[in-house]
Amino acid sequence: MTKDMTNGSPIRLILGFSVPLLFGFLFQQFYNLVDTVIVGQFLGVDNLAAVGSTGSVNFLVIGFCMGVCSGFSIPVSHKFGAGDYAGMRRYVANCVWLAIAFSAVLTLLTTRFCRDILLLMRTPANILEGAYTYIWVIFLGIPTVFLYNTASGVIRAMGDSRTPVIFLILSSFINIGLDLFFILQLDMGVAGAAWATVIAQGISGLCCLLYMIWKFEILHIRREEWRPDAHRMSVLCGMGVPMGLQYSITAIGSVILQSATNTLGSQAVAAVTAASKIGNFLACPYDALGSTMATYGGQNVGAGKLERLGQGLKSCVLLGAAYAVVAAAAALLFGRPLAMLFLKDSEAAIIGQVKLFLVINTAFYFPLALVNIIRFLIQGMGFPAFAILAGVFEMIARAVTGFLLVPAFGFVGVCMGSPIAWILADAFLIPAYFHVSKVLRARLPQKEAEGGV
Repeated sequence: MTKDMTNGSPIRLILGFSVPLLFGFLFQQFYNLVDTVIVGQFLGVDNLAAVGSTGSVNFLVIGFCMGVCSGFSIPVSHKFGAGDYAGMRRYVANCVWLAIAFSAVLTLLTTRFCRDILLLMRTPANILEGAYTYIWVIFLGIPTVFLYNTASGVIRAMGDSRTPVIFLILSSFINIGLDLFFILQLDMGVAGAAWATVIAQGISGLCCLLYMIWKFEILHIRREEWRPDAHRMSVLCGMGVPMGLQYSITAIGSVILQSATNTLGSQAVAAVTAASKIGNFLACPYDALGSTMATYGGQNVGAGKLERLGQGLKSCVLLGAAYAVVAAAAALLFGRPLAMLFLKDSEAAIIGQVKLFLVINTAFYFPLALVNIIRFLIQGMGFPAFAILAGVFEMIARAVTGFLLVPAFGFVGVCMGSPIAWILADAFLIPAYFHVSKVLRARLPQKEAEGGV
């Protein structure tokens, strides 16, 4: 039930590992999409805008949580690749202690200050209360985010990308059912959509945890291995916190861009909300390829097989380029029908804005592919600090867009925020990859002389 990614054809391994992940990401985005469809169709444009206005601050906090958990899994994948299962279990035990501590602190801070953040973002008055209600519940569910992402990250670190997907699919259907029940039957409004997400996330996390305990003998942690270890916690934080900060720093730019979008009114916010949900769905293959390359890089570095890193990178980039063409064509041909999932026919102006956003963003999906593939590979290789620097470039790009392009060009300026961010991040990540490859070659002796990174 584990997969060794240190032997065999890189492209076959990458496809075999990423396809189950892709289904997981698709279902995750699917139920997020359904959340938004139900809110837009049954609660109206203002409530759709309320949920959407929280997207950037949601990413700021939840993205940090997910990044931290992804970083925690890297030392686990290194130990698995090296065959050191006792060391791997000790890292998993310390992951648990850290996840508990991080989730407690973040839940307290975010639920206390989320209204202040929304006010600083100039959230329109007609959607402020709905936005606060939604994001407060989401932040209350931070422990479930840590539960799922820590458990699924450990499982994937050992090469099993299928099992977390099964539980994610289950939780997706639970989320949709709870959405309909809470919103249509209990009339809970946007709070119902938020509670559905939190409960579904908790169920998938619990399933992953129970699966780990029951099915993986090499993860049966002994009593002495549960003892907190300052050194291992330091290593885990050294990997996890930079990856979390990468998401948060990137999200700061998104918060600035969202604040600029808020000044265009609730209709523009609703258009960006719908377009972003569709865009997130279309970008799922890049999320899957990125997560795959983190595990691929971690296992091969742990095994000392650095020559395989470049082989895997080339295969992954080709897959990303091919999909970029498919995504752009889909946005061009089906942008308007997709927008109408969220909006009524009478809202023609908003529908046109949704399609414009999708067409502009998907036209730049190849730079997005490089961002995900190279950044996660570098992280898997053990250099998470470079991910922070890439996030800084994305933050700068979105901040400049928010301060300059949106006031000058309106909604078109909003559409250009992410493409500019992806291009600027690539300008840093591509040379960074070659740099860290040289550093690793100097650190780790090669078993085989030929082959390039």
